Amino acid sequence: MATVKQYGTDSIRNVVLLSHGGVGKTTFAEALLYTSGALTRMGTIDEGNTASDYHPAEIERKSSIQLSLLFAEHRGVKVNILDTPGYSDFIGEVISGVRVADAGVILVSAQSAVEVGTQKAWGYIDGKPCIFLVNRMDRENADFSKALKELKDAFGTGVAPVAIPIGTADSFHGVIDLLSHKAFSYDRGGKGLGKEVPIPGDLEGEIAEFRVQLMEAVAESDESLLDKYFETGELSESELISGLNKAVASGKLFPVMPVSAAQNVGTDLVLNTLVNLIPGPKAAKPIFAKKSMGDEEYSEVVVPNNSGPTSALVFKVFSEEHVGKLTYFRVNSGTLEGGSELYNPNRGINERIGTVYVSRGKERFEVKALEAGDIGITVKLKGTGTGDTLCEKSKIVIYPPIDFPKPVIDVAVRAKQKGEEDKIANGLARLAEEETTFSYEVDSELKQTLLHGQGELQLDMIVGKLREQFGVEVELIKPRIKYRETIRKTAEAQGRHKKQTGGRGQFGDVWLRVEPLPRGEGYEFVDEITGGIVPGKYIPAVDKGVAEIMEKGVIAGYKVVDMRVAIYDGSFHTVDSSEMAFKIAAHLGIKAAFEKADPYILEPIDNVEIIVPEEFTGDVMGDISSRRGKISGMEPSGSFTKIKSQVPQSELYKYSTILRSLTQGRGFFTREFSHYAEAPYEIAQKIIEESKVSEEEE
Repeated sequence: MATVKQYGTDSIRNVVLLSHGGVGKTTFAEALLYTSGALTRMGTIDEGNTASDYHPAEIERKSSIQLSLLFAEHRGVKVNILDTPGYSDFIGEVISGVRVADAGVILVSAQSAVEVGTQKAWGYIDGKPCIFLVNRMDRENADFSKALKELKDAFGTGVAPVAIPIGTADSFHGVIDLLSHKAFSYDRGGKGLGKEVPIPGDLEGEIAEFRVQLMEAVAESDESLLDKYFETGELSESELISGLNKAVASGKLFPVMPVSAAQNVGTDLVLNTLVNLIPGPKAAKPIFAKKSMGDEEYSEVVVPNNSGPTSALVFKVFSEEHVGKLTYFRVNSGTLEGGSELYNPNRGINERIGTVYVSRGKERFEVKALEAGDIGITVKLKGTGTGDTLCEKSKIVIYPPIDFPKPVIDVAVRAKQKGEEDKIANGLARLAEEETTFSYEVDSELKQTLLHGQGELQLDMIVGKLREQFGVEVELIKPRIKYRETIRKTAEAQGRHKKQTGGRGQFGDVWLRVEPLPRGEGYEFVDEITGGIVPGKYIPAVDKGVAEIMEKGVIAGYKVVDMRVAIYDGSFHTVDSSEMAFKIAAHLGIKAAFEKADPYILEPIDNVEIIVPEEFTGDVMGDISSRRGKISGMEPSGSFTKIKSQVPQSELYKYSTILRSLTQGRGFFTREFSHYAEAPYEIAQKIIEESKVSEEEE
């Protein structure tokens, strides 16, 4: 296997490519590699031969489903490129990539500009340096000025062009660098290296206008430059460039550049910008850690110095056929060498580092070591998972865990063949280690294995991996809902159990009173027996008997909540009474009292927050209403609307797919449990009927 040069910390740049789905990140990553000389030809999505999308599922679907690590070498600098999926189902890959990058490169379409996914990407960047690329300038209806305006409207006056296009759509063939005041022409579909040409005369006015925008943005980022600009109305070229560097590094200014990834136009200028404007690891935002698992605050500042103690953050774990477990990491301090031993403080284990690689997708290159700030892969670590720290045992640091979003979709999984439950459980456990936004649980209450994830596409991928990697066929089915039962009023009933079988009999007799409690209060048992009419030794058995029935439910087989139960009377037999007899009596008494107390069904309600383009707001709100949802608020967010609502959980099955259909793939949502509320009568009756059918089937 080929080896590559070891780069020092100052000669490393780490960038993550982000965008709404389908804007062209993977094609642009391919263009960067080709223009830098890393590839001898550009692959395409349609041909399934790009460096980034190399997994069979990605080739089949013609879209990224996982983070891919690439690198390009340009002007003596190694640019680590983290290409991420655009679809929200795989948002965990995006968050992992952002965590270890020092800057973001957000691509927008020259036709549609700011999309929901653009805003999400901006949120994840959270103050890190960022460059916007207006891609697809070669497409019909491409409009750089319109895209620039949308970016400014969405993200503020710090958004400023550093280059503008020459031509548009079919005539797009060049870029004017506003910093050097030079024009470059490109061969469409060529190597991506511009040839300097005279500036078109009809663009001089536009150049002057955009240079003013850039100068103002740079001046506004620095008080001394702002004073100079007010005094003279101008900044010198050296002031402009140094001010731009500081403004970009501090996250105050966000350069915008036009490109065509498919035609490879403008790529070399982007590489120059990544090398010249993006801060290296030492100049990036500080890295915080804590010294032990017991510390509460991450207050230790880790300096990316290659001569200090070694520490690294693991940001992805992935199993690949014929290779095994791959562990992706960023070295935050020191130098990480193959064959060394590091400590994992999160799990309290030592790990022997195997061979260390850098990666261009599937193509991997062995390196002896990686210095602080670099990103690489190693193989076959025993127990280290995503978000774990690796460090020297003599100098422990612990990095904050990666904060992944909560699931928005739940489905149940069922084996197609009986007897494969253990294989399914083993497979799901392995996949949950790799898929950071996927989890599963065997729910004893619902008697189902539930999968939790970000969307149907992600869960379909899980099913595919179970089949391909673990040889087990499963089907996804609708999950049951955790309904609850409770009561409206106070009621009393007797539970009497008497059985004579020739020898010692069984006798237990209780009078129970049930009364409703406020929502969320749970279960309360009260002993009101006086005078020993029921001996104290039998009271715990009554409590246990009541609790068993409350766990199983009375009218529909769902857990009973928010109810106080009091035993206030009863009787016993000195010979035939026993704990078991009183537990059975409690079963009978609580069922009878519950049915007298005007029982009803509670259903779980989720808080649902939906972000959609303005033009789809009415359709989405109408759909929410049809799902018995209640709109609790609306907020404008640029050209989007944030809709806050509360929707019954039972109405959210496959909602991610429905929302995608309603909004042409441009809306997304989050959800979390809010509270329980009374189910409408018709719904409750349906739930009760379904429970009876389920009991008969069992």
